[in-house]
Amino acid sequence: MTPTTPEILTFGEAMTLFVAESSGELATVERFQRRIAGADTNVAIGLARLGFAVGWLSRVGRDSFGTYLRRTLEAEGLDCRHLVDDPNHPTGLMFKARAADGADPHVEYFRRGSAASHLSPTDAAAVDFSALRHLHATGIPPALSAGARELSVHMLERARAAGASLSFDPNLRPGLWASETEMCETVNALAARADWVLPGLAEGRRLTGRDTPEAIADFYLERGARAVIIKLGPEGGYYRGSLGGREESFTVPGFEVAEVVDTVGAGDGFAVGVISALLDGRSPREAVRRGNLIGAQAVQVIGDMEGLPRRERLAELEANLA
Repeated sequence: MTPTTPEILTFGEAMTLFVAESSGELATVERFQRRIAGADTNVAIGLARLGFAVGWLSRVGRDSFGTYLRRTLEAEGLDCRHLVDDPNHPTGLMFKARAADGADPHVEYFRRGSAASHLSPTDAAAVDFSALRHLHATGIPPALSAGARELSVHMLERARAAGASLSFDPNLRPGLWASETEMCETVNALAARADWVLPGLAEGRRLTGRDTPEAIADFYLERGARAVIIKLGPEGGYYRGSLGGREESFTVPGFEVAEVVDTVGAGDGFAVGVISALLDGRSPREAVRRGNLIGAQAVQVIGDMEGLPRRERLAELEANLA
């Protein structure tokens, strides 16, 4: 494997994001800052900043927004050899309000019929799965279209057959699904194909019909997952599984944050921490702690991925905890 061959692959939809410069309803905002958005790309960027060779598979429109996304992702170190320029469909857009007092900001999407919604297994024809160490997937691509759903299954099946480890974050987007039943059945079926499942507590309750972290974890472990790591928000993270050579379960408390600026991207930061630590050979407990740590960094800045640290900064943060 050459140094430039991606060891980690992610896929999904990246969107051009416009963040309001002032608080208030989006209808009243006149100025926005342009950035990028997408749970899948947040994780990809976070892992690339920590020194992993990360590839990105997707589609963007052959438009200015698609050019902006490609340049931004490549500047972050992502390998975009599997990013297709689609001449027939536009790049998706997202607008985000400026929230106050740490509340979840209001967002509006313009992604129906986007280039990424036309993803299909043919977009993965050139992927060298034998070179992959890890594949990260979310529940967003299967919500975009039937073709993107087929791609999700294809990616998980091919990566598993090649011996790569698999992580899956539900990242529920109910507004993109035809029904609650279809969403839950599809997302749970994909999660069952993964090694590490990373739902939020509210997501886990919605997907499984079970209430406690322990019961939610059991739901996915019974279906084949090796470990379930549940995001508990400010309370931290819960782990149950057998990655450390023995079955164990525990909760790692979260880190106190002086000011919550923007909660969007916190869960992706948590995923970056957990995945990177496990790939670094750290213990499950250390992985959950790192997930909490990076999630706490993410909520202290405006933007979905601006708070994700580089390896040197992460080392400083972890050293201060020792």
